[in-house]
Amino acid sequence: MRSEILLSVIIPVYNEASTIGEVVDRVAALPLRKEIIVVDDGSTDESVNVLGTKSAQVRIVHQSRINLGKGTAIRIGLTYASGDAVIIQDADLELNPEEYSRLIEVFNSGADAVYGSRFRDGPNRTIPRRTVMANRLLTKLTNGLYHAQLTDMETSYKLVRTSVIKSLRIEAQRFDFEPELTAKLLLAGHQIQEVPISYSPRTKLEGKKVGWRDGVVAISTLLRCRWRYALHGDRWLKTQPA
Repeated sequence: MRSEILLSVIIPVYNEASTIGEVVDRVAALPLRKEIIVVDDGSTDESVNVLGTKSAQVRIVHQSRINLGKGTAIRIGLTYASGDAVIIQDADLELNPEEYSRLIEVFNSGADAVYGSRFRDGPNRTIPRRTVMANRLLTKLTNGLYHAQLTDMETSYKLVRTSVIKSLRIEAQRFDFEPELTAKLLLAGHQIQEVPISYSPRTKLEGKKVGWRDGVVAISTLLRCRWRYALHGDRWLKTQPA
């Protein structure tokens, strides 16, 4: 995989000691120009100690004293990002960093935002039915509210041009980051391209943190973004011109 862009890989971490070391190793091994930015979100396990052994691979490790949420961790990571594009990499092993090339190829063709879709090639039989149904509902709601044609709004693999994502007023604190970023990209007029990716879901016992309450928050976020944009337009949407 070759690319001339500099990719800022933001990895939010909360109690992922069993996987964060391998995730960093796999990202670091990719043959592309990159900077790895890890934000430890108040972990109480051995995550910070594991990260301490990865200093040669990681450009910055930001440590929070308390757990602030995934959205806040990503927003902190964005303040350090200096690459041409940003991608969010979860600290677990559900997604495969070796598939960045699929997203970068589309980005290099001129796209401002590229999502890795778990459903682009049709049904994914590795994903629990309840998760599939919840994602389908949220994606359909997104498409209806924002006139899009997405297949996987809730995907964690979101590659966005750095100047674009930094121009948006992102306020998410937790898992509402996914719907908020998607809504604001679309409201700002940026088309989101999708490419198929693989997915290996884990269970609650294995550390899965997203629950049904986060689905309710996602619905609320999608509706709120549409409503606030109708009231305030770009004045609410952006921090500065893209």
